[in-house]
Amino acid sequence: MGKVIVSISMSLDGIIAGDNDSPARGLGDGGEILHHWMQDADEHAMFDETGAIVVGRRMFDVSNAWDGAPPGGLPCFVVTHHAPAEWNGAGSPFTFVGEGAPTAVARARDVAGDKNVGIGGGADICRQALDAGVVDEVELQLVPVILGSGIRLFDGLTRTPVQLEPLRARASRYATHLRYRVVR
Repeated sequence: MGKVIVSISMSLDGIIAGDNDSPARGLGDGGEILHHWMQDADEHAMFDETGAIVVGRRMFDVSNAWDGAPPGGLPCFVVTHHAPAEWNGAGSPFTFVGEGAPTAVARARDVAGDKNVGIGGGADICRQALDAGVVDEVELQLVPVILGSGIRLFDGLTRTPVQLEPLRARASRYATHLRYRVVR
C-alpha cells in the first residue's frame, strides 16, 4: 500500500497562495511563482508514484475544476458538503466526498492501490488530513520568495506539535524540495 503524502508548494513565509486568489487568478497576487519549479521536466516524476489525489472544494473552485482534467490525469477526490451538479455524475473525473478528509483519503487509497495518495489541493484539506492523523509524509516545494500575505499552510492546525523526521532535501533551479516522515 502506498503512502499518504501532503505535497504542496509554499513561500519561505509559509504561504501557498497570495491574496485575491480566484478562478481567474488561481494563485493570487504574486503566487504564480510558487509553481515555477514545475518547469523542470524531472519534477513531474511525482505523478508516476501517485495513484489518486485528494483536494478541498475551495481549491477545486479556484482552479476552475482544472477545466475537467485533474492534475496528472489522476482520480481526484474532492472534499465538500455540496457537490456541484455539473461535475457530479457518471463519467466525471471527480469524486465528491462529504464525510471529510479521512474518508476521502480512505477512498483514494482504495483507488490508488500500491501507489501513493497525494494531498495538495489547498491549505485547509492539508490541515484536516494532518489533524486527522492520516498523513504519512509531508513534501514541501519551498520557493525562495517571501509573499508577505495570503493563505498560510499551517495556520490553524489543532493537533500540534506535528513532529517530522527529515527524509530528503534537494535543491533545484526554482525550489528546495523537502520531504519529511510524520512521526507517530
